[in-house]
Amino acid sequence: MMIGTGRSICATLQLFLAKTSNILHFSLHIGTAFPKLFNIMQSIGERLEEARKRKGISIREAAESTKIRSDYLHKFESNQYDLRLPEIYVCGFLRSYAAFLKLPADKIIADYNALNSSPEPKLGARTVNREVYGRMDISTTKEPKAHDGDPIVRTGSSTPPMPAAAATESATTTTAAAAPRSPVAFIPPAHSTGSPIDRKLLIKIGVLIVVVVIILILIISLVFTHNSSSGLSNTATAPYAARANQEILISPQPGENTFDIAAKNGSVWARASATIGSTIYFQGTLQPGEKRTLPRRGEVHIECDRPENLWLTVGQWTGQLADPKTGALMTSGTILKP
Repeated sequence: MMIGTGRSICATLQLFLAKTSNILHFSLHIGTAFPKLFNIMQSIGERLEEARKRKGISIREAAESTKIRSDYLHKFESNQYDLRLPEIYVCGFLRSYAAFLKLPADKIIADYNALNSSPEPKLGARTVNREVYGRMDISTTKEPKAHDGDPIVRTGSSTPPMPAAAATESATTTTAAAAPRSPVAFIPPAHSTGSPIDRKLLIKIGVLIVVVVIILILIISLVFTHNSSSGLSNTATAPYAARANQEILISPQPGENTFDIAAKNGSVWARASATIGSTIYFQGTLQPGEKRTLPRRGEVHIECDRPENLWLTVGQWTGQLADPKTGALMTSGTILKP
């Protein structure tokens, strides 16, 4: 009896060990296969983003190191590959970025090509509509419906049906349009022709033109002002020949205070005017020996071109226009009011 009990215990232990071995083998198999399945389910963008974060760098730093635009790298990590570039450039950028992140570049390119080589729907087959939610690809199918022997497949859209031959030609055209373009035959988009206008440059040019115009106006005004002042100066010191016919004379009234101006040793042009107001008592040229008697109505300003030839008589005083301190002759002076 003891022998039979021992045999049953041994059989039970062997069965328990066998089941335990199978469970461990199954667990090991699942542990080995699950990472591969996880890698398959990971998108290209997730792998790129995870590798970049492992390196501890930002997209801007990666763009500076790879010389690839940061918006392209951001699109790669977001699984967006429509860069409006030829396919060869997209693949080249993707390969360079994967190699920079120490990822298998050939595997990344193979997954990208597999993603872009999805077959086109054939006539008469089920039409597959694909919508992406997050990171998973969910496929929904619709059964084709035929009416009265019509072989056309309707997908529920509002587009009117087309004959089979036209549908075949349309599918061929779509396939040709979706094929990757060769970089040799690459044509830039129509909107990229012509150089854009730089608004800042136009503003700078406008400001420069305004400054130049203002400078020209200032120069012209300065020239005219100088010419005008030169004309007045020349008029004040014009020689006798130019002023022979410009004599002005106001004779004194009876009983008024007077003074005399006379020319000696040569002709002289002179002008006597009131210091207050614009009254001119005399203006003209005196020949040697000529004298003019003028009214003395307040202060009188005297001007001449040759002070050595002009003599003044005021009351009992007779003399010339001279500086009282130095005695130097002057071309202008003032007779005080009586």
